[in-house]
Amino acid sequence: MTATIAREARTSTAAPAKTKVTGIVVGASRIVISFLFGFHGLQGFGFFGGIDGQGGGVPFGSFPGWWGSVLELVGALLLLVGLASRPAAILLSGVMAFAYFTVHAPMGLLPLQNMGEPAAVYSWVFLLFAAVGPGRFALDNLIKRRR
Repeated sequence: MTATIAREARTSTAAPAKTKVTGIVVGASRIVISFLFGFHGLQGFGFFGGIDGQGGGVPFGSFPGWWGSVLELVGALLLLVGLASRPAAILLSGVMAFAYFTVHAPMGLLPLQNMGEPAAVYSWVFLLFAAVGPGRFALDNLIKRRR
């Protein structure tokens, strides 16, 4: 009986610390990954070497290139600040899955063969953020607390 009480005491004190650390790690990961992903959206507009390495951007209004860049940039900004995090993460996961299957998959079976590894990884990471939430440091949390 005392072993059970001691086990419950250890579990109850360890759980909040683990949850707090997990929230911090998820929040920091969300910020870093969305910051890095935003540069991909900017490349579509000709920044950071553009889509061709020479500063070229996708033609205005073209589908899927220009609209994909808009979604990448807006979604990355929303995820960066943690506003509408889950919907933004679902949208970005879908954008990257679309990019993988329409651009990369026709060139080869595996992501290493078709240069689609970044698209595949981003798609799964954004799906993870949609499932677990934004973690700490998100405007969503601040808005929720004020209600």
